[in-house]
Amino acid sequence: MDAMILAAGRGERLRPITDRIPKPLVMVGHHKLIEYHIRRLAQQSFDRVVINTSYLGEQIVQAIGDGGHYGIEIVYSSEQNALETGGGIRQALPLLRSDTFLVINGDIYTDHPFSQHVLPDQENIHLVMVENPPHNLQGDFALDNQRLIDHQPHSPKKLTFSGIGYYRRSVFASLKPGKFPLAPIIRSHIQSNTASGEQHLGIWLDVGTKERLARANDIAQRHAGN
Repeated sequence: MDAMILAAGRGERLRPITDRIPKPLVMVGHHKLIEYHIRRLAQQSFDRVVINTSYLGEQIVQAIGDGGHYGIEIVYSSEQNALETGGGIRQALPLLRSDTFLVINGDIYTDHPFSQHVLPDQENIHLVMVENPPHNLQGDFALDNQRLIDHQPHSPKKLTFSGIGYYRRSVFASLKPGKFPLAPIIRSHIQSNTASGEQHLGIWLDVGTKERLARANDIAQRHAGN
């Protein structure tokens, strides 16, 4: 199975750090943030990692290279202008060779194992959800017996989308290339009952601010070697 790491964002809330380096190269503990993902994907025997880049993307290519140092093949999808999550995945589709692939936000810190999840027939999307952090108390989607559901009366409490998801390439193959978000695509598959999910109860942080970066550093120091 192939995986994709989303690394094209600007990282405005981490300025001035991100004025000189892209957010995925920020140090967390003893490693660059993106390296935690790459090392875990290699441990789980993923075949290839596609990294999309835009802002200061050449720094990511120079720092990470072709993956030889990590024991996994790495290729890049360069975006002249950031295409948002949906558009970025659509552009990278020719580089993703497996029918189902994993997509990971490059600005999260987590101990999720990134297993090679197999999507059942008639299922096109599987998202990993987490408890709502302070910056997203309303949540995104709810889980009902591992089915993803949007807002409904008397529905279970919403959880937060972790930025970790498994997708069939058919989800994006028929879409026109360009800049577009991912959320409407997910909602369309929730409506057609082709989206499932699970809750991750371990470590997860959206490293989007200096305060959360400091917290990620504290956690990484306590879990050195992960």
